[in-house]
Amino acid sequence: MTIPPATPDTMPFLAGVDGCRAGWVAVCAQPQAQSAAEHQVRLFSRFADLLAGLPAVTCSAVDIPIGLLTAREPGGRACDRAARRLLGRRASSVFTPPTRPLLEATHYDQVRTHGVSVQAFHILPKIREVDRVITPALQQYIYEAHPELAFRALAGAPMAQRKKTAAGYEARLRVLEQIPSPLFQDIRVAVEHVLRLYRRTQVAPDDVLDAYVLVWTAWRIWQGQGSRVPSDPPYDERGLRMEIWY
Repeated sequence: MTIPPATPDTMPFLAGVDGCRAGWVAVCAQPQAQSAAEHQVRLFSRFADLLAGLPAVTCSAVDIPIGLLTAREPGGRACDRAARRLLGRRASSVFTPPTRPLLEATHYDQVRTHGVSVQAFHILPKIREVDRVITPALQQYIYEAHPELAFRALAGAPMAQRKKTAAGYEARLRVLEQIPSPLFQDIRVAVEHVLRLYRRTQVAPDDVLDAYVLVWTAWRIWQGQGSRVPSDPPYDERGLRMEIWY
């Protein structure tokens, strides 16, 4: 089950995807949009449903590890270590993903001694979801990305406050408002509309901001202006690139 790539006969779409309490929140936008109000925002309970339910996508940025180590390395993958160096005070937002042999773990005791944090264990089901469906072919237009790296690129420095604080939320929203593109015009109004549309038990405010900033990352990748760490990424045993875009 795959997202069909855009063709010359279909309008290109960009997508920013973040995990949330309900499953996955996806912001889908056309590059020629004149306002953030034109974006589509949808929730999906499973990643496979997201792949089947989105329109033809030219480029999608997803906040989830893609490409996994087979054996543990200190600090995780090379892209995880590089992202932490870039993020400085926000380095803790980059979790070390489990190695692929640990993906079926259901209790923290099964992974505790393998360098997997409690936070990484909590997203293990989502990592497993993606790993079951992702392929090297899908990586042609589905890219692992990280919202805090994107906000760092926009702001010029790592964000000062944590994203779940009121001050951190407002700072990130202001950064999005400063993007000089019609694609993000009226972003505050669009975000507030989404938060009225969905319950907090489904999607948190910071999840919505993360999905929107990942649209910006997808836009940069689509334009050939995106950055990634490392610049020459290694491949895992299944031929998946281990990289993080921003």
